[in-house]
Amino acid sequence: MVVDAHHHLWDPAHREYPWMGDELDAIRRRFDASDLKPLLDGNGIDRTVVVQTVSSLEETREFLQTAAENEFIAGVVGWVDLTDRSVDKTIAGLKRSEGGSFLVGIRHQVHDEPDPRWLLRDDVQCGIAAVGEAGLVYDVLVRTRELPAALETVKRHPGIRFVIDHAAKPRIAAGPADSDWEAALAPMSDLANVTCKISGLFTEADWKSWTAEQLEPYVRRVIDWFGADRCMFGSDWPVSLLAASYEQVVTTTRQLVGDDDQIMGGTAARVYGLT
Repeated sequence: MVVDAHHHLWDPAHREYPWMGDELDAIRRRFDASDLKPLLDGNGIDRTVVVQTVSSLEETREFLQTAAENEFIAGVVGWVDLTDRSVDKTIAGLKRSEGGSFLVGIRHQVHDEPDPRWLLRDDVQCGIAAVGEAGLVYDVLVRTRELPAALETVKRHPGIRFVIDHAAKPRIAAGPADSDWEAALAPMSDLANVTCKISGLFTEADWKSWTAEQLEPYVRRVIDWFGADRCMFGSDWPVSLLAASYEQVVTTTRQLVGDDDQIMGGTAARVYGLT
């Protein structure tokens, strides 16, 4: 089974997306499951995981319903308010809702929080514990600035499965190496309950002039640190369209990872419990 472990769906006419600034006008339109399906079929992708885009329970419920209606969506990484004392009840409610069985993980846009140590707040830590108690994965969306807090969080919760989204967003466009990113992310690989998504890297490079050779050192470092059995491919579509077509993302990633079965599906299926 080949899995795209990270994509989005959205409709700006239906919902506000605070992160979608003027520079993202090219993707400011509706993208739904019917847009993605032919891209999957044309690139040999069997199943997907759709990931939250805003802090919205309504969006999560819509994604669960969409998963129930589209066989190719195998899982949903949704959103809950981790600071809410009744977050456990919220998660239970999502699981009981239409398509609730597709809920495999929770994510919050941590890198948009002003406090780089937001993850270490007591209420957030309780919320993350509730995610684990519900048997869900926690997707970690951070940049280098927030990685120290993420590392401490993972250490505090050894029984929870964590997935680092977009390899923590190295600054590929800035040059051939990002030493701060390396120093912050590498220690994560020492913790067995962490896996890393090889995703979102095309838009961390120069959108107009990226090459596979520029991405390769970052992909290689992640695989060397975590191993193929703890890495997974994600397209980050349709954000990825800012820099590359879906076909380019899939083809280039396969080139960089050697079409590894674990990276291209096995890891995601195991970690998220996809069937």
